Amino acid sequence: MPRTHPVSVEDTRRYLEPGPVVLLSSAHKGERGIMTLGWHMMLGYDLVGTYIWSANRSHALALGSRQCVINLPAADMLDTVARIGNCSSADGDKFERFGLTAVDGSEVDAPGIGECHARFECRLHETRLTADYPLFVWRVVAAHAAKRPRWPVTVHYRGGGAFMVAGRTVSRRRLFRPDMLES
Repeated sequence: MPRTHPVSVEDTRRYLEPGPVVLLSSAHKGERGIMTLGWHMMLGYDLVGTYIWSANRSHALALGSRQCVINLPAADMLDTVARIGNCSSADGDKFERFGLTAVDGSEVDAPGIGECHARFECRLHETRLTADYPLFVWRVVAAHAAKRPRWPVTVHYRGGGAFMVAGRTVSRRRLFRPDMLES
């Protein structure tokens, strides 16, 4: 058994959050934006919840357009991901600033990011905008991913400027009931 000790409640996210960091792109009324996003969760096979703080320009763009693209960068984009997260769309177009390729969506008007391993086009399903948490629930309406590698090396934010880079993929398919497996 691991020996545990008390830690700050605020450190909870460092243990539970480490899903891949994504780049959320949005556009509304001629303005487009990109934000680095670590606070997201799967809510179903095609539903994704995101926490988008109201002070972020992307909050207004996503709420106004009711669309976004959730882009999955690979580890080779780590420096760009960190830099995007440390500047504001209010200071200029991040596609231009970081030399990223805007890719037209097949189902939404928000641009995707061509350099990312995968893009998930989303329409707003519902929101829960309270003083404590601005939760957006998105329905994925189109998905695009590179065929190789099948499992990209992704980055996961640990807090305090530290990232974890995804490790190897290990199969335990033999331990699953057949009806619990996707293809």
